[in-house]
Amino acid sequence: MANHGARATGRKRPGRRKVPGARRPELRLPPLEPYGGGLEADGDYDGLELSGLDLAGQSGEGARFLDCALRECGLDGARLTNARFLDSVLSGVRGVGTDLAGAQLRDVEVVEARLGGTQLHGAVLERVVVRGGKIDYLNLRSAKLKDVVFEGCVLSEPDFGGAVLERVEFTDCALTGADFSGARLKDVDLRGAQRLDIARGVESLAGAVISTPQLFDLAPVLAAQLGVRVED
Repeated sequence: MANHGARATGRKRPGRRKVPGARRPELRLPPLEPYGGGLEADGDYDGLELSGLDLAGQSGEGARFLDCALRECGLDGARLTNARFLDSVLSGVRGVGTDLAGAQLRDVEVVEARLGGTQLHGAVLERVVVRGGKIDYLNLRSAKLKDVVFEGCVLSEPDFGGAVLERVEFTDCALTGADFSGARLKDVDLRGAQRLDIARGVESLAGAVISTPQLFDLAPVLAAQLGVRVED
């Protein structure tokens, strides 16, 4: 006689799909040589430590930083368009209007940065951790982010418009006034954000994962997007 009970209990139950985590950079900086100079366009910086330098307004377009550490440097108005930061650490950097448009950051840690109006539109970020600090008006329009973690930081009015995000995590951070208009998301984990405030682009959140409390917080924005009136 057929064992119908065994057949029934053998069925697989649908479960929650695990969100792939971002791959973090594994940095092992070599002994670094102190560097006290300035920035140069298309400069080549290899195995250097730039510490406590005022690089405000300097031009380092197209420069390459390999196995470098920038610590407590001032970057107000620094021009670093199309620069490449590879296997490097930026710790305690500060500045307003730093221009990193089109830059490449790969295997990079950004720690306790205090930045405002940083331009990273069209940039490529891969295996990057942004830990601590506060960044206001971060422009990541049309950028590509893959394996990026925002951890314990404050992002005020970041602009992800038209960006591509894959395996991006927001952990213990505050995300306020964010713009995701036209962004494309895949395996983006927003559940760890302590505060999630999306000003524009909620319709582009397909591919992201949020928690139930976050869903309630976003309900007014979702209702407005759908044209739904909520009345009691």
